[in-house]
Amino acid sequence: MSTEVKKYLENLKSPQREIVQRLRDITLKTFPEIKEKLWMGVPWYEERFYIVALRDHVNLGFAVKGLTEQEKTLFQGKGQMMRHLKFYSLDEVDEAMVVKLLRLVAEKGVGC
Repeated sequence: MSTEVKKYLENLKSPQREIVQRLRDITLKTFPEIKEKLWMGVPWYEERFYIVALRDHVNLGFAVKGLTEQEKTLFQGKGQMMRHLKFYSLDEVDEAMVVKLLRLVAEKGVGC
């Protein structure tokens, strides 16, 4: 883990810290060779995924350029380049669903 990402995690409050860590673990487990960096103040993964802790939830962002309109409906938001999933508690993190969407974007999506 980069020192910047480590510092980002250390500065988070609960439950955001645990949610970010869980999403990070899923991402790194799904793509062991993926490059992680702090970009625009939050953890990014090869310009395809990001994780950001907000006041009352965490967003897992996905680059959706290259996905069909039907595939884009699997995500929240209306962006043409990026969409997200929102997590308000650790219990809401469905690993199988997150992995499915990570793989979809990795296979078909185009990074930012």
